[in-house]
Amino acid sequence: MALISPSRRLRRTPFSDGVEAAGVKAYTVYNRMLLPTVFDSVEADYHHLKSAVQVWDVACERQVELRGPDAARLMQMLTPRDLRGMLPGRCFYVPIVDETGGMLNDPVAVKLAEDRWWISIADSDLLLWVKGIANGYRLDVLVDEPDVSPLAVQGPKADDLMARVFGDAVRDVRFFRFGLFDFQGRDLVVARSGYSKQGGFEIYVEDSDIGMPLWNALFEAGADLDVRAGCPNLIERIEGGLLSYGNDMTDDNTPHECGLGRFCDTQTAIGCIGRDALLRVAKEGPVQQIRAIAIGGDRVPGCDRPWRVTADGKPVGQITSAAWSPEFDTNVAIGMVRMTHWDPGTQVQVETPQGRREATVQENFWR
Repeated sequence: MALISPSRRLRRTPFSDGVEAAGVKAYTVYNRMLLPTVFDSVEADYHHLKSAVQVWDVACERQVELRGPDAARLMQMLTPRDLRGMLPGRCFYVPIVDETGGMLNDPVAVKLAEDRWWISIADSDLLLWVKGIANGYRLDVLVDEPDVSPLAVQGPKADDLMARVFGDAVRDVRFFRFGLFDFQGRDLVVARSGYSKQGGFEIYVEDSDIGMPLWNALFEAGADLDVRAGCPNLIERIEGGLLSYGNDMTDDNTPHECGLGRFCDTQTAIGCIGRDALLRVAKEGPVQQIRAIAIGGDRVPGCDRPWRVTADGKPVGQITSAAWSPEFDTNVAIGMVRMTHWDPGTQVQVETPQGRREATVQENFWR
């Protein structure tokens, strides 16, 4: 098996020492950083995530910081979601689009103050796009990547673990809200959010030097909770319908095609760069859209490239993520399907590396 050669272009994280000591077995590269993908096995990690609590090194979710008088204006230019009613202390899931309405990223926007925002990004060079917009429009705003590295605590026992480290007040943080909590004399942003459906938190660790002290404190506090190192889990995210930018959607797709129309206030999001294009899309409707798909037969391999979806021998879409679900006893998948075949219960065929499989479009994701 080929290995990745280390270099300064492939960055370690403030938590890499802890990840390695925990026995990480595989990484991927995300925003030019290491992102763990397997510790025990994908399936074993899945079962543990659903029953206990895990600490995830997601420092690869880099922040694009907007700071200055025009920070709010710039943030609204990037997204079709209307941010006028967003107060400091809130986190919003925001589609970021270009001038054609194509998806550039699907981050979480964190409003620290009226003149200071963090955009917690998926895997893409969004920083360059935001800098270009700020400079092109001569906005009074500083755009940069700060030394902020998220650490996630996910799973049904996440509240108990976090309360032991940050105090019981952390239990009161509501979904997609954040508060400031002290750790060793520093105030850290702690949000109730994360890339799983099991519940938990994301800690925005400012300054790399405190990364491993926090990592160690969480493991010491959670010994009796069966805390383990973990990572975003392929099976669990597909069951929950959590999309992966670059896999399930690209800049060729609009938010409406990605099932994210509910996050688009195109009529009122005045200033959004892709607004005119999205107004046309909203009026006409998408011709294809993300759907949950159950693939029959034995477990399929990982989907490292799109699999063609057909009906009566004609292409009607593609599968972009797939995995065997132990809980639902089927292959669960995310696919982009044409409107002629996206209704629940529609039978299609999927061209997998193991041959053609029968598949069924689902009404909802499995959660």
